[in-house]
Amino acid sequence: MSFKSTTATMTDRRKFSQRYYVFDDHFRAPDGPIFLKICGESSCNGIANDYLAILAKKFGAAIISPEHRYYGKSAPFKSLTTENLKYLSSKQALFDLAVFRQFYQESLNQKLNRTNVENPWFVFGVSYSGALSAWFRLKFPHLTCGSLASSAVVQAVFDYTAFDKQIGESAGPECKAALQEVTHLVEKKVASDKKAAKKLFGASELENDGDFFYFLADAAVIAFQYGNPDILCVPLVGAKTAGEDLVEAYAKYVQDYYLGSFGVSAQTYNQKHLKQTNLNSEESGDRLWWFQVCTEVAYFQVAPANDSVRSSKVDIQYHLDLCKNVFGEGVYPDVDATNLYYGGTKIAGSLASCIEAEIIYRQFTSADGNPVLNFPVPSYILTCHNCGHGTDMRGCPQSPLSIEGNSQNCSSPDAVNKARQQIIEHIDLWLSECKGSGRDFM
Repeated sequence: MSFKSTTATMTDRRKFSQRYYVFDDHFRAPDGPIFLKICGESSCNGIANDYLAILAKKFGAAIISPEHRYYGKSAPFKSLTTENLKYLSSKQALFDLAVFRQFYQESLNQKLNRTNVENPWFVFGVSYSGALSAWFRLKFPHLTCGSLASSAVVQAVFDYTAFDKQIGESAGPECKAALQEVTHLVEKKVASDKKAAKKLFGASELENDGDFFYFLADAAVIAFQYGNPDILCVPLVGAKTAGEDLVEAYAKYVQDYYLGSFGVSAQTYNQKHLKQTNLNSEESGDRLWWFQVCTEVAYFQVAPANDSVRSSKVDIQYHLDLCKNVFGEGVYPDVDATNLYYGGTKIAGSLASCIEAEIIYRQFTSADGNPVLNFPVPSYILTCHNCGHGTDMRGCPQSPLSIEGNSQNCSSPDAVNKARQQIIEHIDLWLSECKGSGRDFM
């Protein structure tokens, strides 16, 4: 389904269609809550059967999920030139959500033959969409009873060395040392025969060495980010212990898992690909997200000066050169303005939001690596061996999908279930506060 949104400035009122999905099998009409599940920086191809489905059943809620502007089938323009991307921002996305929320509520009222009635609304998101969830509650408190912001990157960070440091911590001493040795060995191979080195990893198309080393770094990150550390670390540490070729072992992991079962394309890292302005609902997301990175949030995942896991070639200058090469002169991430607008980790205390950060994201939501957010809202940290990005919603592993966010495969299911019980209690509390607020809720 789709609804009409505006491009929108004070003088530009053109409209475009935005795709959305509805799962209302558990909806308790007419007064059940509406769970607004935010789709983030990719094509939105449906509503995943994760833990939110369990919450919907418990609370008699409908799940509604609109696609982020520009991504997937929700493109305002037929070409993704830098000029045409000027309406792509988190601010515009938040207004889209507000407009969509009103649109769907009015449609529901019409369907139920009633007027001026509001169901209780809650907002959910993970990672960037988790940040949108927190920011939506901040900017539109009158439109929602509360929000869950899971592994939410609420603070824009320019020089994001903490990302690499946390990967090393999550890997553990042996796996970290093996990854660092791989990096050094591959750097030497690239210096002597870059074509052969890149071919070994299935990335011959990455002519830019910075793109290639970013690709290699991300391949390792994904194992920790999505709850599969052993797929990477067990064979890599085993190879190092046995005196086997570490580069060959890592190349096998990259080819079999990262490019294979996980399904990433090396082309994602190719700046030639990122410069493509033709519209493709599945492939355009790479260019679109980099535009948001290069203009608004940065999150530049750079190598620390010392003890880095990733190559030192992945530095600030690499990112700035990418932004300039892909989008042109004058494109620069104004992270100070972003943090000033949203508050960074000091979001206003009126935000009734549950922020969760899991294992490798303990440091990912703040510039100083502090796992506790600096505002008085409920926040929880899940710590377990295979916890990762959005464990509270996705279970373990986080990819591929664990049906209904099954926590039994988590190394510490009790920790996950405890956090989920707290989520339920907060939704119960926010629901009762919403209904007792005097607003026109059922």
